[in-house]
Amino acid sequence: MHQEISRRSLLKGAATFMALPAVTGLGSGQALAAGGMPGVPRLHKAAFGSIDRALQRAVDAKQVAGVVALGANDKGVIYEGAFGQRDAARGPAMSLDTVFWLLSMTKAVTATACMQLVEQGKLQLDEPVGKLLPDLASPKVLEGFDASGAPRLRPARRPITLRHLLTHTSGLTYSNWSDKLPQYEKFTGQADIAESKNGAFAAPLEFDPGERWQYGIGMDAVGKIVEAVSDQSLEVYFRENIFAPLGMTDTGFLISSAQRRRTATTYSRQADGSLQPLPFEMPQRPEFFSGGGGLFGTPRDYMAFLQMLVRDGTFRGARILKPETVAAMRHNQIGDLNVNPLKTSAAMWSNDADLFPGMPQKWGLSFDINTRPGPNGRSAGSISWAGLLNCYYWVDPVKRVTGTVFTQVLPFYDPAVVKLYGDFERGLYDGLSRT
Repeated sequence: MHQEISRRSLLKGAATFMALPAVTGLGSGQALAAGGMPGVPRLHKAAFGSIDRALQRAVDAKQVAGVVALGANDKGVIYEGAFGQRDAARGPAMSLDTVFWLLSMTKAVTATACMQLVEQGKLQLDEPVGKLLPDLASPKVLEGFDASGAPRLRPARRPITLRHLLTHTSGLTYSNWSDKLPQYEKFTGQADIAESKNGAFAAPLEFDPGERWQYGIGMDAVGKIVEAVSDQSLEVYFRENIFAPLGMTDTGFLISSAQRRRTATTYSRQADGSLQPLPFEMPQRPEFFSGGGGLFGTPRDYMAFLQMLVRDGTFRGARILKPETVAAMRHNQIGDLNVNPLKTSAAMWSNDADLFPGMPQKWGLSFDINTRPGPNGRSAGSISWAGLLNCYYWVDPVKRVTGTVFTQVLPFYDPAVVKLYGDFERGLYDGLSRT
C-alpha cells in the first residue's frame, strides 16, 4: 500500500492531465486472446459476464470514476475489462493502457530485483545490511517520549538483515499506521518517506528487528541496496532486468509527457460517499527512487509481471527468477509471527485494513499469505498485496490463477472497492469453472 503519502505531500505536484480522444473500454467479450499469445483459445464471453456487470455497476453507482480488471491463468490472459473514465469530469474512457500510480505494488518488483541478486550470490538474506546502507548500520529504537515531547531512543539489540527488510520485521514503519512515528516526525522535522528524500532513512525503529511484523519503509531500503550492489539506479536496473524482458514498456518511476496524458485522476472519498479529485503525484525529481512505492504503470504491464509469478519465474520466453526462488518468495518467512492488521493514524490516507479478517496471515518475501482458502475463490497459500490508491492483486500458485484490480481512490481499503475486488475474484474463479 503505499509510498504512503504523508500529510505534507498532499499539494505536491499538480495532477491536471490533458485529455486524449476517448478510447472504448474493453469488457470480457473483447481482446481476450491471452495477450496475443498463439495457441490460447478465446474464452466464452458469458463465462465472465458477472465481472462486467459488477464493474459497470460500480461505475454507474459512482463508487469509482473508472476501473480496470485483468485475470490470467498459466495459459494466458482470460479476462480484461475497463469501465468508466480516467477523469469523471473530462474523460476519456478508462482503458487497459491507462497509467496508474502503482504505489506499494512496486514492492513486489523491488523484491524480484533483490532476489535476482540473491540468486547471483551478490546478496544474502541474513547478512546485516549496514555495510551496504550506512543509515541502517547503527539503528536506534524509539521507546517513547519524555515530558517535553522529546523522543527517547536506545540502540537496537540486533542488526537489521535483508530478510527483515523484505518481511516488514525490521522495525522500520510507516507514519500512516503508527502511533509513534507521526509524533517523532513532528518533533524532529524528520522527512517522511513519501517526500523521496534521503533523510527519511534516519527514522528510528519502533521495535527491535525480528520482534514483530509491522508494515513499513523496509522495501525502500531494499531498493537502495539493489542500487548499491548493481551500481545502477532502480529505473535502469528494473528496465534492463525485469521490464524489457517482460515487455513492460509502459512502467517506470518517471512519467513521460505521453504517459501523463494517459494518467488516471486520483479521487478522495468524501463523507457522503462522493469522489473529489485530489491533486498530487509522486515527486518527479526525487532524491531516491522509491522501491516501496514509486512506480507508475499500466494494468497490462503489471499483468505481465503477475503472469511471470504465476508461471514460476518465466514469461514471454524470459527467465526472470528461478522456480525455487519464486517458491521461497511465497513461503512463510516470518515463522511464528503473524501479519498484524493495519491500524490507521491518518484517516485521510487509509482506513483500518485487514485483507483476511479472523484468519492468521503470514508474510513471504514481499507478499501477504492467506493461510486458509479465501472467501472468493483463491487457494490457501496464495500471495497478494495492494497499492494505497486501492489497487489490488493476488497470485494463486495452486490453481495457477492471478488477478488484479486498478482504481485511484483514497483512503486505502475503501469498502466499495474492496467489495468490487471480491466480486471480481469470485467472478473469475466461477467463470473458469464453466470454461
